[in-house]
Amino acid sequence: MANRALIYLELFETLSSELGAARAEALLARAIRSRGRAVGEAFKRFGPADLAGLKDAFLASLPGGTELFKPEVKRCDAEKLEIQFHACPLKAAWIAAGVPEQKLATLCRIAGAIDNGTFEAAGFTIENRTWQPGREGCCNLHITPGPTA
Repeated sequence: MANRALIYLELFETLSSELGAARAEALLARAIRSRGRAVGEAFKRFGPADLAGLKDAFLASLPGGTELFKPEVKRCDAEKLEIQFHACPLKAAWIAAGVPEQKLATLCRIAGAIDNGTFEAAGFTIENRTWQPGREGCCNLHITPGPTA
């Protein structure tokens, strides 16, 4: 995971130097979101509205189980699934590498695009509140039934 984080960092810095930070972020997020859509195929059977089934399957699929990301299910009912991650090995690797807070927030948005792609491909609507300076924890996912529910 740390290696993956550092690859994201190198890609972002390389693309930023050639295309600017905004364009680099957009391209990387698009690629990672696309990868998320491929991951989301495994969860389509729960879309567009089986949030409880989605929760169980998604949490069971996390790399390293629940140890790496320390998810907390804050809500799971027919209207919304909210998962707060209290740890992230990517974020930890960027912090260890001395990445400043604003760039850290950008990298979190880029990496968080995988969740957007995953849940959208599965047929749900998602708002991913990625980490920002001054906030505790990591991603906070707000998943609701998809448009065809």
